Amino acid sequence: MPFPLLSLALLLARVTRPGLAGPVSTCDANGSLYFLGEWYSLESDHCIQCECTAEGPACARMDCAALPPACIHVSHYPGDCCPRCERVGCEHREQVYDLGQYFQPSECEQCICDLDGTARCLVADCAPPPCVNPIYEKGHCCPICREGPNCYVDGSQHIIPAGDSVWVGPCTRCHCHDGQDAGYWEGNRLAKCEQMTGCQVPNSHHS
Repeated sequence: MPFPLLSLALLLARVTRPGLAGPVSTCDANGSLYFLGEWYSLESDHCIQCECTAEGPACARMDCAALPPACIHVSHYPGDCCPRCERVGCEHREQVYDLGQYFQPSECEQCICDLDGTARCLVADCAPPPCVNPIYEKGHCCPICREGPNCYVDGSQHIIPAGDSVWVGPCTRCHCHDGQDAGYWEGNRLAKCEQMTGCQVPNSHHS
């Protein structure tokens, strides 16, 4: 039967301790006797703390301290009133990270476990790749140019490296920009072709 708080269920008894003259007041609880001034907790509720006084047991419920806001692992031990925080950190997509830890939950995200227990992430904003044949590789968020910067020649599927020039006819020369100008690669995938001035196309007719 549970003991009601601040009730006569905790009995005040008077016994005589050997070697001492006169009676000594005690409190009977948990199957034990507690002398005046002693503190104890109830076995039926470890959050109730009592003091044995001359008027009987004086009991009150303990207040548990608040757990850290970044607590991600709480334990309750037998005999303890309050829960314990075993680990502080962040939980992100069912994964646990330590405070201050940087992590990459996906190839396009960079995150940090902030000191308040919040995972804060940045998603990569990929710049246009400086080539016409970019590829996606595992471990990379943005496409990469494995063969280096390049261009298409005059709308064809012929590709030339950045900075190179090719003749596409006897008088037409196409040059792939080296890509040093800011923003050049955005939407610009064709080599620049020029007709050479003063160039005469040889007459293929022979008399």
